[in-house]
Amino acid sequence: MKPTFGHTFRALAHANFRRYFAGQSVSLIGTWLQQVAMGWLTYRLSGSALLLGVVAFCANIFILLLGPWAGVLADRVDRRRALYITQSLLAAQAVILALLTGFEVITVWQIVLLASWLGLVSAFDVPLRQTLYVHLVDDRADLPNAIALNSFMVNAARVLGPALAGLLLSWVGEAACFGVNALSFVAVLVSLARIRWPAATRNQQGGGFRERWREGARYAFGFPPIRAALTLIAIAAWTISPYSSLMPIFAKDIYGGGPHTLGYLLSAAGAGALASTLYLAQRDSIVGLGRVIALATVGCGIALAAFALQRVFPLALALLAVVGGGVILAAAATNTILQTIVEDRLRGRVLGFFTMAFLGVAPLGNLAAGALAKTFGAPATLAVNGVACALAGIWFWRRLPALTALMRPTYRRLGLSVGDE
Repeated sequence: MKPTFGHTFRALAHANFRRYFAGQSVSLIGTWLQQVAMGWLTYRLSGSALLLGVVAFCANIFILLLGPWAGVLADRVDRRRALYITQSLLAAQAVILALLTGFEVITVWQIVLLASWLGLVSAFDVPLRQTLYVHLVDDRADLPNAIALNSFMVNAARVLGPALAGLLLSWVGEAACFGVNALSFVAVLVSLARIRWPAATRNQQGGGFRERWREGARYAFGFPPIRAALTLIAIAAWTISPYSSLMPIFAKDIYGGGPHTLGYLLSAAGAGALASTLYLAQRDSIVGLGRVIALATVGCGIALAAFALQRVFPLALALLAVVGGGVILAAAATNTILQTIVEDRLRGRVLGFFTMAFLGVAPLGNLAAGALAKTFGAPATLAVNGVACALAGIWFWRRLPALTALMRPTYRRLGLSVGDE
């Protein structure tokens, strides 16, 4: 008998998605433990805002450089085997980081090198995982819910991970965080082994590598609604994402706290993101998500500027919840639209461009924010970034009627009601 999980969690009724969800949930908590600990360790060793930006830059720059090409690869390879390789390499990175830190021989430049390793492997791992969802649910109607629940899982880890990191950093130090992350990959590898994979997990179409990349680029950037959404997400990634890499400065220098304060601040952003993904999980259709994307980017931009300019800690937590919720809502809504409307043969390539726009552009924003924060201070940097994001959201809102009109034929092809757009 097929288990039931209610309307909001309906994708968990599919066994493959349930197994994937369980393994990734454990691993993502470990990922956030490592991310928070790397930032804290970098700032403890260097005291430099610029180096915080450099580490965040290296952890994601390869997604920008290689994301679209990795998307082509995701459409051509055996995805199960490829995921075993990428997840094992990520586990090895965490083990090395834990050992170097535990034996107290770690340096900032070793952190930079290991962050680059993380970024290089993630450039291939993320598009591979993004292409899986359509194969993890038996009913295509549950695909948007599966994507929303994946975002819910990611952001639940954003709440639990930083809070747990704050405790571990205070009690036993950074090495323990890295070690727990290494162990968490066991859950991923077990879940991958238990998934019942489809007979064909690769796209069998021919064509050269460059030709297939160009086909994906023409689709992604030739259709104005997708082009506009990817542009907005890239701007949000540049302007909003640096808040997490600069947060050790606010925790230590502005609010006079330590690891616990950092954990509270990042967990507040994660709580907002968690609430936004629950909202998406309750929706039945992608119709109307354009308005959601516009409002989310405007809201998180205003909230970030307000956070940067005030010094009341409870208010800071509330504003960070809006920041985290807004940016994740915009990104997850865009991902849901793309996963729903894109043909399977183009899925890896188009999602490679999405990954590049959201995760790949972020390191450039982190690097720029680190440099600006060194000169003008972290509060001024985040205030300017917030205003820029809000203006981009207003630009998207003004274009929305024309973009929605272009989407109507796609809605009708998918059998979606367009009466409440």
